[in-house]
Amino acid sequence: MIAYRRVVFDTSTMVSAALRVGSVPHRALVHALETGEVCASVSTLAELESVLKRDKFDRYLGSELRAEFVTIIRRRVYLFDLSDADMANVQPPCRDPKDNQFLALAHACDADDLVSSDTDLMVLHPWQGVPILSPAAYLAE
Repeated sequence: MIAYRRVVFDTSTMVSAALRVGSVPHRALVHALETGEVCASVSTLAELESVLKRDKFDRYLGSELRAEFVTIIRRRVYLFDLSDADMANVQPPCRDPKDNQFLALAHACDADDLVSSDTDLMVLHPWQGVPILSPAAYLAE
């Protein structure tokens, strides 16, 4: 029996994966999609879509390809509902309140790993027993 690992990726790591094919964040995402379950919520997907619509990314990847990336991710992730109570009960919370959605998601989906390059999240490693790993550390696991 194969044991799949449940993994949460923060938005900055997903954006890096989208914009730089072959990069460490991209390889980490591909690895997670091939060997585990990448978990997301409505709010994390909405944030990813919103960030990838920013014009500043046009120089890296066209808007159509960025939109296609979001479409592919939406099809491939396991979606979990996050309630207001889930968000309010994040303990300890992140010093950046916008990142609490990733901690709430990690708790809701019983994640094995949270992949991030965000220092606001990484200083919490491990959070309630969930390792918070850089993309490189995740790949090395």
